[in-house]
Parts: sequence; C-alpha cells; structure tokens
Amino acid sequence: MEAKAMPEVVLNSGQKMPILGFGTGTVPLPPPHVLIPAFIEAIKVGYRHFDTAAYYGSEEPLGQAIAQALDQGLIKSRNEIFVTTKLWCTEAHPGLVLPALKSSLQRLGLEYVDLYLIHFPVRLRQGAKGTKYGKEDILPLDMKGTWEDMEQCSKLGLAKSIGVSNFGVKKLSQIVQNATITPALIQVEMNAAWKQENLRKFCKERGIHVSAWSPLGANGAVWGSLAVMDSPILKDIASTLGKSVAQVALRWIIEEGATPIVKSFNSERMKQNLQIFDWELSESDSEKIKEIPQHRGFKGERFVSEFGPFKTLEDLWE
Repeated sequence: MEAKAMPEVVLNSGQKMPILGFGTGTVPLPPPHVLIPAFIEAIKVGYRHFDTAAYYGSEEPLGQAIAQALDQGLIKSRNEIFVTTKLWCTEAHPGLVLPALKSSLQRLGLEYVDLYLIHFPVRLRQGAKGTKYGKEDILPLDMKGTWEDMEQCSKLGLAKSIGVSNFGVKKLSQIVQNATITPALIQVEMNAAWKQENLRKFCKERGIHVSAWSPLGANGAVWGSLAVMDSPILKDIASTLGKSVAQVALRWIIEEGATPIVKSFNSERMKQNLQIFDWELSESDSEKIKEIPQHRGFKGERFVSEFGPFKTLEDLWE
C-alpha cells in the first residue's frame, strides 16, 4: 500500500518540511536492534520527518535506518527524508558548533541535515555529563557568536535550515536582533495543556515556524503528565468525533499551524498518529480546548543554579 504523501510547510529558508515529525529521543534509549526496525517501520507507514539530537544518542541508529530504507527501496533518495538534529549545550559556543555538526553528520552517515537547532539556550562546560551539574558547569551562552556559527553551518550547506529549541521570547528576540539568517524554526514543549501563545504570536509576526515536542504531554516521561491524555475536554471531543484523544490533541496542534513531533515505537499508534489530516475540529471544539488548564511539563531545573546564569526557572524560560 502506497503511503499517502504527508502535507508540508515551507520554512522561511525556502525549504519544505513535512508537518508531522517522528521523535527519536527517549529515556532510557532502547538498543539499536530495537530502534532501527522501529524507524524503518515509521518510514514504511509514511513518516518522512525525523527528529534527533546529539544528546539523544539516536543519530547513529536513525542514519542506519535511512540507509536500510534506501537499500530496501522504501525511499528512492535521501532527500525524501527530512532530518533534524540538535547542538548539545557542551558544544554551544563559538568554534565548537561546526565540529559538533560534522560529528552528528558522521554518526548519521549524511552529507547534510535538513534542520539544525541549538538544543537549549544554555552553555555547559565541555565534558559536563548527566543531569546533575557542578557549580562551574553552567556557563553564559554567547548568543551572537553561537548563532553566527549556526549561520556558517547553513552557508556551508551542512544544514539546509537552522533554528533553536526551548528558547523563550526574550532569548529568541536576542537571536533575531543579531541574526543575518533568521531562525527558520523554534522547537518547544507545546500541547493543549501548554499552548505557548505568547511565543507563537512572536514567531508568527517574524515568519518563524513552531514545532511541538511533547504534543501529548509526555505521559511516561519522568517529568511528563496526563494533563493531555486524561483531559476530560479532549476525551469528550474525541468520543464525539470517534477519534482517539491523541489524534484530537495532534490535530489541534496542526490547526494551530505548528508541527507536532510524535514519539511512539508501537506500529499501531504510529499509524493512528498519522490519521489526522482528513478531518477537522469544529469551532466549538477549539473553543473548549481553550479552557484546558495550563502548566509546563519539563521544568529544566538541572540548568538552574545560584552559580550559573539562571538563578530561577523564570530566568531560564523567559
């Protein structure tokens, strides 16, 4: 059965991106012999946009899955797959960005990525590991210099588009003010229970596309919650429409003009998550969704320290 073509959005870089992404970062990360078949299955059922990061440890298995999909004739060429990867905080510093991207490309076995993002607006001392950082580990990020290096990655054709992840409005505006190349995209936590309205308004005015990690509230992650999957409002809409709660939650993000990054290694759910393009939410559904109480899932406490640039969570996220 021929997988239906995935709808696309055109980024401000002129590049096209499939409007639903497949996430590859999960803790703990399954071994390659589990991941590679899962990624191949995702390609089989119709995913064409994959989201990885140096930090996730999934670049290598993703690259191998793409190579095998090419061998198997599931795709005809590399450019049928849109690949996003991210710069980890230990390399978020002028002079370290390009080598970090080259290492990512080596792990992926690719000549370019479609999108390269600064993973967090945070710089960590090189060699800082894990999620517990010492008092000398969290350093101020040189926004201007780091973004200039990102632009270099773009000019060299190693990243077709560049952007950021987990930046608030204030930090994103610092990038925009100094940029020669405006970020094409910002990836943030976004779902029906954390709508990111201010940030999305800022991005819309500047032609920056938004993609949503944790589109279903990351139920199952240590910091995740059931705010989306157990929402009485979403359950009610889902049962009226004969859809799953996940489908309604993803459809809402699509209708808001953002790109959800879904994560499921279960073949049935992979397919269900794709079935969101041939129906819509009514106006009254959208109004009801506005009433869902809001709270951020991932707090990022690990980056907050009296010794670092972020003394409070507000400092980190603003």
